[in-house]
Amino acid sequence: MTSSAVSLSMPTVPRRRRSPEDVAAAAPVSGPKKVLLAAPRGYCAGVDRAVIAVEKALEHYGPPVYVRKQIVHNVHVVSSLEEQGAIFVDETDEVPEGALVIFSAHGVSPAVVQSAEDRGLRTIDATCPLVTKVHKEAVRFAKDDFDILLIGHDGHEEVEGTAGEAPEHIQIINGPHEVDKVTVRDPEKVIWLSQTTLSVDETMETVRLLKERFPTLQDPPSDDICYATTNRQVAIKKISPQADLVIVVGSANSSNSVRLVEVALEYGAKASYRVDFANEVDETWFEGVATVGVTSGASVPEVLVKDVLRLLADYGYGTVEEVVTAEEDLLFSLPKELRATLKEAGDVSRALGGRRPRS
Repeated sequence: MTSSAVSLSMPTVPRRRRSPEDVAAAAPVSGPKKVLLAAPRGYCAGVDRAVIAVEKALEHYGPPVYVRKQIVHNVHVVSSLEEQGAIFVDETDEVPEGALVIFSAHGVSPAVVQSAEDRGLRTIDATCPLVTKVHKEAVRFAKDDFDILLIGHDGHEEVEGTAGEAPEHIQIINGPHEVDKVTVRDPEKVIWLSQTTLSVDETMETVRLLKERFPTLQDPPSDDICYATTNRQVAIKKISPQADLVIVVGSANSSNSVRLVEVALEYGAKASYRVDFANEVDETWFEGVATVGVTSGASVPEVLVKDVLRLLADYGYGTVEEVVTAEEDLLFSLPKELRATLKEAGDVSRALGGRRPRS
């Protein structure tokens, strides 16, 4: 029952690579080779919480456990959970009546929740608490009859969920190029909200242009772009001016991973590429490259980064300098529906998300 929308492009069979000597001969490198490894990188608290929720549900309820959409946007994580018995579906009507379904970290609209109730499904809501915060903001300002300008990518699951909280009040703004199209009922009652995984710089440029049109546009009560997105962008901004090449580990449907590639190029990296797995790295990227920056999106397990670092070491980039721009210690409780089951079973092994070791 796995939907085509969540089908996975699995890692390909490793191809025969050019030798390090051949790469070096094609374009000699001036200066010592090294890796600048961004920190923070990889799993955020919300992703950790969601993945643990699926693992614990499988452990305590047994497979199959259904998950609406990808629990997080990473092909390795999804395929690993599939191997344990998770079944990923597009919509709740694909789930057998009475079965257990988990809502992904990106959140769902009230209509999806109602659909699950109508089918008698047992549910676990693994929505990231920071996404839930944006949902509550949308509900609050819609109740006060504001026009809500939601900055985000139309069609992204998070945006669909947030917009579904107040569809009659929300307009989706995909970026600065759409500001001129915005119309509102009352320029004195307008507020902007945003998807949590956007480029900070592009979002603020969109807001700047919106405020030129609507000077009394209100800001959200607190930042909507999540701490993890911001921190990973800050780290790659520091590395990029020194990097001949930046490699971002993350999936194509991971908004925050794609944004990291864009930010790296904007802040001075000579080249930047996104890969899911180390075997997707093209060794021709190393020609003439002395310094490689490496980071990963917020839904990427550290094992995938280590695979890339091992490959880089094979090509002479064995010196790794970690560039730390922030420390993250945020913790989220597991979904309340699951906490009750774990408490009854006496399972206190993982009550919180956000503490998963990088390894």
